[in-house]
Amino acid sequence: MNAKGLLVIGDVVTDVVARHGATFMSGPGAPSDITADIVLRPGGSGANTAAWAASLGVEASLLARCGYDSSEWHIAELTKTGVRPHVRVDAANPTAVVISMVDSTGERSMLTNRGAADQISPLDWDDALLDGVARLHVSGYTLFSEPGLALARLAMARATSAGIPISVDPASTGPLAEFGLTRFLGETSLAGVIFPNRDEALLLSGAATPERAAETLSERYGTAVVKLGSEGALVAAGGQIVAKAGAAPAETVDSTGAGDAFAAGYLAATLSGASEREALETGCRAGAECVALVGGRPRYGLDMKRLYPIHTD
Repeated sequence: MNAKGLLVIGDVVTDVVARHGATFMSGPGAPSDITADIVLRPGGSGANTAAWAASLGVEASLLARCGYDSSEWHIAELTKTGVRPHVRVDAANPTAVVISMVDSTGERSMLTNRGAADQISPLDWDDALLDGVARLHVSGYTLFSEPGLALARLAMARATSAGIPISVDPASTGPLAEFGLTRFLGETSLAGVIFPNRDEALLLSGAATPERAAETLSERYGTAVVKLGSEGALVAAGGQIVAKAGAAPAETVDSTGAGDAFAAGYLAATLSGASEREALETGCRAGAECVALVGGRPRYGLDMKRLYPIHTD
């Protein structure tokens, strides 16, 4: 069988996105009631990556946990984007929630309640999840709870035994530092591709530049794809930079999910046999499409396969 599917292990999150133009202050005289455009969106790094990959024509599946409060909505949203959801409903915890405060430049700060996402565990795993899968992609957030770490270890071991390559997204500098950099590098040693952004790459490598960080991380993982936001992206393999790409033109509305969209674009392209440069460009275009939207998921009915043709034969 010619496996072409992508299995993502990660989180499903209810995103509360508040777009405002204010500069927040504290203390006497600080505003207590600030006008904002507030919307509710389905999110989560793992779920976003799966959704963007599916929009690009990849047979994408997601292993995740939702809470008792909003599981039907989230499962329906994943299905609408073409993702095959393998989602356990947690009867004791609500779905993870992120309050994302987006300023006038599109940059955001977040308040997070991990909820059911932190309860995903080896109990959610089934070896049949790997049937037809050509790549396993693990969101770093999965590793930051003990049950999730146990699941990640199990899934990566099973994928390695089955000869399925693994990629990992480090997630965020704060949780990374708390988890431990050396520990993270060790726990993800079975991965062959890592997708850090600039800050994560510098933190994990100890390097002074993203280029040197990519080279250093690629010596450990094999391939390191560093996301540079408005400056594009670069990829190193075996200790050397092998490709760079500039950012695609975009009007930035909300940066939520842009890195997830980029990773999905890159993975979709490589699964179809594209070169590293082509994969970077596809990732950058997907990221540009994402920042032009509110929330971290593609719009329904958007013909991403037309915008970013992926060869599937």
